[in-house]
Amino acid sequence: MDKTYDIVVVGAGIAGISAASELARTGLSVAILEMEHQPGYHATGRSAAILAQSYGNAVIRRLTRASEHFFNAPPTGFTDHPLLSPRPIVHVARPDQAQRLRSQFEESNDDGKLLEWLDAGELAHVAPHLKENYAVCGFLNGAASDIDVNALLQGYLRLFRQAGGELHTARAATGLIYDSGRWTIETAKGRLYGNILINAAGAWAAELGKLAGARDMPLTPMRRSAVVIDAPEGLTVSELPMVIDADEEFYIKPEAGKLMASPGDETPSPPCDAAPDEIDIAICIDRIEKAFGLDVRRIDSKWAGLRSFLPDRTPVCGFDPQVPSFFWLAGQGGYGVQTAPAMAWLAAAIVAHQPPPAALNDFRIAAEALSPARIF
Repeated sequence: MDKTYDIVVVGAGIAGISAASELARTGLSVAILEMEHQPGYHATGRSAAILAQSYGNAVIRRLTRASEHFFNAPPTGFTDHPLLSPRPIVHVARPDQAQRLRSQFEESNDDGKLLEWLDAGELAHVAPHLKENYAVCGFLNGAASDIDVNALLQGYLRLFRQAGGELHTARAATGLIYDSGRWTIETAKGRLYGNILINAAGAWAAELGKLAGARDMPLTPMRRSAVVIDAPEGLTVSELPMVIDADEEFYIKPEAGKLMASPGDETPSPPCDAAPDEIDIAICIDRIEKAFGLDVRRIDSKWAGLRSFLPDRTPVCGFDPQVPSFFWLAGQGGYGVQTAPAMAWLAAAIVAHQPPPAALNDFRIAAEALSPARIF
């Protein structure tokens, strides 16, 4: 393959595909290189898939709010059904957590209107499946929504291909060489060439950076586990909110007529096809039974995924300070799906040297806040 692309994106999760789609639509030639046989196999395909405007640090919250319009009104032809469906989120606190939850509420309620504080009585009404007297207070985000991750991924792929983009699956990058203004990407199936290399390799992003000779990025992949269990008889799960513990020791949400739950584990892990640890599953069930009075007799399914974080829990989006034409797009943690549109806009604006979309300016998203330069 002697063709030299303007841009080669390594990683076909939602971060890589959304950025590649935006760049291809500017008229640049773009290829995506994915080591698995299908896109979205790792973190993207294992996401809890929720648009939570109150979730994450200040930068994450601004990226989410900037992305919200895209989810509500995607480009023509992107999808034939809505990307979002309403799913309120309730954060709950036991007596020992109440003060911390109040601080979280005040910090996350950016415009003073998004969130609603709940006392114990109001909490029982909003989350009736919660065990009586378990929580003393909480707060509600009534504007949150479930995200159809597959529709989002396929929509971006559709736009990418319509713009002439090329997806190469089952092709792991095994070597990187930068010479004479272009990258040579070695794979088991031959070489690809690109003028700019975008590192959207998720849990493998730090390893890819080392392969390129880039700065040692302090990315830590962390395993998070989840289970799906049957709902108790008589409980209409479709109308329930997502419930999150104040210290994120668990969350539980409706999932196709059942309940999906997680212990909120964050166990450092090497990059891999993550699998759940039985102790994490046992902890999850124990916490859910205590909070909701459930008697879990059977686990329908279980899995784990890797969420990669930088120390400040803010993603990195920008060119490496010491390696030319090597672009970091990583560290989205558990926020990659809900922030994908804004992250893609920012990456495309930087790489293509174009003004950022108005949505980024409206929500005060500055490239400097996500730049690799902030880390070194």
